[in-house]
Amino acid sequence: MFSPGQEEHCAPNKEPVKYGELVVLGYNGALPNGDRGRRKSRFALYKRPKANGVRPSTVHVISTPQASKVGRSTESPIDFVVTDTISGSQNNDEAQITQSTISRFACRIVCDRNEPYTARIFAAGFDSSKNIFLGEKAAKWKNPDGHMDGLTTNGVLVMHPRGGFTEESQPGVWREISVCGDVYTLRETRSAQQRGKLVESETNILQDGSLIDLCGATLLWRTADGLFHTPTQKHIEALRQEINAARPQCPVGLNTLAFPSINRKEVVEEKQPWAYLSCGHVHGYHNWGHRSDTEANERECPMCRTVGPYVPLWLGCEAGFYVDAGPPTHAFTPCGHVCSEKSAKYWSQIPLPHGTHAFHAACPFCATQLVGEQNCIKLIFQGPVD
Repeated sequence: MFSPGQEEHCAPNKEPVKYGELVVLGYNGALPNGDRGRRKSRFALYKRPKANGVRPSTVHVISTPQASKVGRSTESPIDFVVTDTISGSQNNDEAQITQSTISRFACRIVCDRNEPYTARIFAAGFDSSKNIFLGEKAAKWKNPDGHMDGLTTNGVLVMHPRGGFTEESQPGVWREISVCGDVYTLRETRSAQQRGKLVESETNILQDGSLIDLCGATLLWRTADGLFHTPTQKHIEALRQEINAARPQCPVGLNTLAFPSINRKEVVEEKQPWAYLSCGHVHGYHNWGHRSDTEANERECPMCRTVGPYVPLWLGCEAGFYVDAGPPTHAFTPCGHVCSEKSAKYWSQIPLPHGTHAFHAACPFCATQLVGEQNCIKLIFQGPVD
């Protein structure tokens, strides 16, 4: 089930057969303390030698499926261990999480073993006794056909973007998925006992770009075909080297700026570009521009006198979040993560669940809530004067 080189996406028609990948929002290519075992920021689903899906009854016909289980539990049935994402996770560690809101057995992805390898999502998962595990407070009911169904305590929400995972996509509607894979409108709050209304016209089939929210972590589903058309880590590294080769300069200090190596994406370096996020002017680090009438991290841009946040720029390194292979020209506000224009504009319009009933756009690379008029800004670099 795991790929040794997940940054390299092989063509979908080659062996071993890859169904797709789950990428956790809020991490820039790896967990803060490194990916370890079943705990990682990215999880690839490959075809197993033998099917391991469960046939719930003769009513639900599933032909030799393959199931991958996702949840907070570290018990053996869980394939992908997910913990709560903290906003700005690059500067935090897991010790700051006091009480998780993610279910121990949150959801399962069931993939058909034959083309087109359709992937479906179901709430909850099987515990060590091979029983569906639901908490005491979880909503449960009997369907008209006599079969039991239910929801996890805080819910498994899914949103399919309209138009696929491209720069032209628009946000879809968030829905809740039941244990049996039925689609419901959202509850009044995440843990309300009363379920939403059944949406019979929609299914639990995942598509490229589908978002899965587990109330504490949000996962992005990328199909194998979608990944085949997505930039790789090597492509992003080439873009980094290309922008550094252009020798952008601080327009005031005239010193050359350079994005740090992808391996050093958490350490602010001397040549690191900084930007004023209200106007987009890129500078080197300096101490001037403070104003007594503004907040601590706000400065006055020496180029245009605009006042706003002044932050270091970080290259977005998780290739799965990119909708195209364009150059890194735009930064999210207020975190300063940089990616292509189309990718920045796509994520700036996506409402992600937050808390019990709120939604807001967030940076996919660090989960920081976005602010500002557009949630992102076009960067203005100055080339070398020579």
